[in-house]
Amino acid sequence: MTAQIGHIPERRNPYVDLILDQNFALISSLTLDSGYVLEKCEVAYKTWGILNEKRDNVLIVCHALSGSSDVEDWWGPLLGPGKAFDYTRYFVFCGNLLGSPYGSASPLTVNPSTGRPYGPDFPETSIRDDVRAHKLVLDALGVHSVAAVVGGSMGGMSALEWPLCTPIGYVNAIIPIATSADHSAWGISWAEAQKQCIYADSNYQDGYYDMSSQPKSGLAAARMVAMLTYRSGVSFGKRFGRKPPTKKKRPQKSDQDLVDADCVNLANGTSQNPKCDPSRSRKRARMQASIGTQTPTNRTRSPVFSAQSYLKYQGDKFIRRFDANCYISLTNKMDAHDLTRDRIVIGEGPDEVEEAFTEVLKAVPRKALVVSVDSDNLFQPDQQLKLAKYLPDATLSTIRSEDGHDGFLLEFEALDGLISERLREQCSWVYKGSPRLECNGTGPAPVKDSVFGEVESEW
Repeated sequence: MTAQIGHIPERRNPYVDLILDQNFALISSLTLDSGYVLEKCEVAYKTWGILNEKRDNVLIVCHALSGSSDVEDWWGPLLGPGKAFDYTRYFVFCGNLLGSPYGSASPLTVNPSTGRPYGPDFPETSIRDDVRAHKLVLDALGVHSVAAVVGGSMGGMSALEWPLCTPIGYVNAIIPIATSADHSAWGISWAEAQKQCIYADSNYQDGYYDMSSQPKSGLAAARMVAMLTYRSGVSFGKRFGRKPPTKKKRPQKSDQDLVDADCVNLANGTSQNPKCDPSRSRKRARMQASIGTQTPTNRTRSPVFSAQSYLKYQGDKFIRRFDANCYISLTNKMDAHDLTRDRIVIGEGPDEVEEAFTEVLKAVPRKALVVSVDSDNLFQPDQQLKLAKYLPDATLSTIRSEDGHDGFLLEFEALDGLISERLREQCSWVYKGSPRLECNGTGPAPVKDSVFGEVESEW
């Protein structure tokens, strides 16, 4: 299996155009963990910086469940000269997960054998499938080895799998953040509650819906449930208390802001209108407006409290940028995560569990930095403690935050310090000599609203 870089997709779903300047690779056929052979597998990715002569200055950043390859959008303050993800030193790579709506093969991809989108028939994919697909892209880019892999939440699962799915020594260091060795019963249960919200929407139709009538009420409700797992009771109490909702004026959509139907019509299998220019600066805004023209059909009474208004805002925001089948595909992938799966049989006794994890994780590079968020209710600190115990010579660092699991997307200053220090220690060769690109200032990127991140300046 090889990847062809410089690929130009013939058909593109509208969510892809929310990510500007994205690259695409094509894998002619990818054999998945399930045994299914995914033909014409597209992989979307973004890069920053350039490869050094030895082609070993690669820094892989792995995105979370609803994220994208656009690191600048959701971890922007960590990206830039002098920052943790310093592209004047590193060749920074972020690949889009299989199953995601943002460019890689997914339920929205056209099935070559039918000429129609896969929909619910898209095959199950694993974190390991993602790593293997992205490794093929790196091979095509001429990468010889990887300096470090960093990721949080589902991205942390990917960071853990990278050294286990590639030759020993290919990955030099890993930094898994707010993640776990396997998805817990608690996490699986919350994911199931979210999926049931989608299944209960009459528009779901067992997944055989088209983009003009996807189950937006169910998807919005699923996002609201997810937000309760991402944040903490303390953060909600301090932000909202029992305050009434704040009335906000939302911008009106004009005809000029909407994209022609030809540009976004994937459901009928037609290709994208060639007159639609993806390089235009208003592309992202227009695509969001087009996707969001339909509102949930299940009307409820207006929010009485600010907390209710915030959850509704999150649901409305999400349905403008995500697809329900993709959400189900990705949550199933997260549920299946288990580093020991098909690698070793674990007995029931505590000594057997310890022996099994030690055996599996001995292939991971020494001195991993495991990062925990003290208020995380989804990936609880005990899970990171377990990782640090079994990873060879690992270090556990805890970030103090009131924002729960989303602390890994919000505590920029703490993350920047921890990641930068560990990368300078374990990837010292990358920092020798002068920067490879001119530095245009080293100040932090402005914190602003984003498409994929969790920062909302209006709240």
